Amino acid sequence: QVQLVESEGGSVQPGGSLRLSCVASEDAANYMCMAWFRQAPGKEREFVALIHGSGVATQVAESVKGRFTISRDNAKNTIWLQMNNLQPEDTAMYYCAAEPKRYCPAVGARHFTYWGQGTPVTVST
Repeated sequence: QVQLVESEGGSVQPGGSLRLSCVASEDAANYMCMAWFRQAPGKEREFVALIHGSGVATQVAESVKGRFTISRDNAKNTIWLQMNNLQPEDTAMYYCAAEPKRYCPAVGARHFTYWGQGTPVTVST
């Protein structure tokens, strides 16, 4: 069983930046497919970004492309989500997810087995 713990989120003004981290409980998670999802009130959980086990290949959603970057350090069992130029529509609960495969199969939430508890991000004036 892999435990995922996200860092504390926060509140920022439009145009601001935040960096989220997610630490996995086991070394085996080092080479798992990992991802970030988000869910705004009243909306379905949506894909934000994923990173394959090697850390070389990544994919981000069109809505955040050019603003968000996902990265990982397998030696630290950690992935990060760097979020720049945040906008009010980025307000949501952000979740870390992991799937015990080296290569991420797809971007849908149903393809991920392990989830963190979520951390809130609020963007407002």
